[in-house]
Amino acid sequence: MDFSVLFTVILSISVTIFISAEATKTFRPIRTLFQFGDSLSDTGNVIRLLPVGPTLPAARLPYGETFPGRPTGRWSDGRLIIDYTTMALGLPLVDPYLDKNASFRNGVNFAVAGATALNASFFLSRGILVSSVGSLDTQLRSFRTYLASICTTPRECGDYLKRALIFVGEIGGNDINYPLSQGRSLEEIRTYVPFINQAIANATREIIRAGATRLVVPGNFPIGCFPFVLAASASNDSAMYDELGCVRSANDLAIYQNSNLQITLDALRREFPYVSIIYADYYNALLTTFRKAPLFGFNRTTLLTPCCKSRRYNLLSSEFCGNPTVPVCPDPGQYIHWDGYHLTQEAYRRISQYVLPNILPTIMVISTTTCR
Repeated sequence: MDFSVLFTVILSISVTIFISAEATKTFRPIRTLFQFGDSLSDTGNVIRLLPVGPTLPAARLPYGETFPGRPTGRWSDGRLIIDYTTMALGLPLVDPYLDKNASFRNGVNFAVAGATALNASFFLSRGILVSSVGSLDTQLRSFRTYLASICTTPRECGDYLKRALIFVGEIGGNDINYPLSQGRSLEEIRTYVPFINQAIANATREIIRAGATRLVVPGNFPIGCFPFVLAASASNDSAMYDELGCVRSANDLAIYQNSNLQITLDALRREFPYVSIIYADYYNALLTTFRKAPLFGFNRTTLLTPCCKSRRYNLLSSEFCGNPTVPVCPDPGQYIHWDGYHLTQEAYRRISQYVLPNILPTIMVISTTTCR
């Protein structure tokens, strides 16, 4: 059965159960989807940022080779989680904000590859260099500009956003990746986590105050399973690695980040009791994909190896994916990792199969109090 059809069936059954079980709840279909985030969600924003964007790897093959057969700015061989979400909702794909030819009838993707939850000033004060574009604050400014273009009063904007599903992230991963790649210790980076998650909470709060009632805030992936972390942490000490071959200490940091984020979201739920704020467990979704890899058709011998076999994990290196001399595997569907930082379409599909059935039926049924 086609993936989008399968999810339509799942959602229909689940929503029917929710409606019949809770008479105080109301079914309200989602008409639009908004996405904030980084390269795990960017569908074409960063490659439109001049002058560097068009020269980045995601602007050329093999990026996009599986879907749609050409580069679109997605940092993968094909679809991302946002694409599978729109398919499950029966919506067209959501266009990137910087696509000036887009209609945005079904929402907007504000995500920018390289984006951080914290502003660059936080890192510069600590001597860490980060991307100067696309922070969460920058994406929020774009969100405000977009809203001003389609609605004129707070009530009108609120009515519009009540028909929307909004993904705030995944974001915050680069707040760890940048300092990690510049030699900062995991112990130091751990002290950044409360600031990162507070920035995510502040952004979520602003979006809610604009009128949103249904939001998804994903956690971080098990970063210790990513090739760029494995390369940076290479050691002969077997105690450093877990049963999957992932770096324990890096995964422990992601666990702490995700736990702290969930505490922060609990506080937001108390602040906005009639708003649905769902935590998306990307961490365990990817771990489940690793553990069930053979059943899913992945090659068990290359689970921690990228399909596009970069020798240096530097996006601007001539040895990174997207350059003619870098080999690409013949079947990305057998790989979880795409280029060392990002996942393959097939990995995102399996993650979506894990997280979306736990999110969408709940988010489609909301308290009547939010419908005033």
